[in-house]
Amino acid sequence: MGYRELLPQVIGIARQVGAYVQEHRPAAVGASVASVMEAFGTVDGPAGELLRERLGALRPQSAWSPDEIGTVVADHGETWVCDAVDGAVQFLQGLPHWGVTITLIAGGEPVLAVLWAPQLDALYTAVKGGGAHLNGRRVRTSAKRLSAALACTSQPPYNLEPERAGASLTAMLRHTLAVRNLGPTALQVAQVGSGHVDVFWEYGHDANNLLSGSLIAREGGALVTDADGDPWTPASSTFVAAAPTLHSDVLNVLNVLRGHRGSC
Repeated sequence: MGYRELLPQVIGIARQVGAYVQEHRPAAVGASVASVMEAFGTVDGPAGELLRERLGALRPQSAWSPDEIGTVVADHGETWVCDAVDGAVQFLQGLPHWGVTITLIAGGEPVLAVLWAPQLDALYTAVKGGGAHLNGRRVRTSAKRLSAALACTSQPPYNLEPERAGASLTAMLRHTLAVRNLGPTALQVAQVGSGHVDVFWEYGHDANNLLSGSLIAREGGALVTDADGDPWTPASSTFVAAAPTLHSDVLNVLNVLRGHRGSC
């Protein structure tokens, strides 16, 4: 079965898992980190197993990536990289900015991506070479200049360059119309592909959260690289997705920081 023929079934699975997550959101979350993690686990664990069960039955030959943090992508074969609740903090806080992400990797790169945000009624999809779609409608990036751009960023769970990330925030604030963090990383990157966000950048290894959005953004016409302008790969430690009209300007802003890694 080709990837385009596979897409409708993957969408159905994403919707099923999203419904499960919505129905089982904890009524109360404790005040400690341990209690928060325990409450999240009661939903995320079963929802993740549901994803694995349904996708495994759909494509038995594909491997499964068990890690949501520190994802390592093989350069051969197929692997599912998924997150049943992308945007855990927002989900537990009762905010709508969370979603189910499903990405199929083949030959080391994403070839199919589905991002379903139930409470936003936003379904992003992409198949390599087939364009990006939002709720069935083909989407494209914006065509803005950097001075008029909405730039978004986030932080990986374990960021080894917090000083550089902080300096980049200051730099981008000086060159864009606004800088925001609008929720889950995957959703914000996908929104570059639909033109709702003009640029997204991040420092740190964060493949699991970037893979689905990177395909959607690229298929929407965005340029997806690392902060040096080289093609982004799951092993990259920096990430930039931007509309073609402003991508080079973004790199120029960020590259000023190259000499400040140890002194920011």
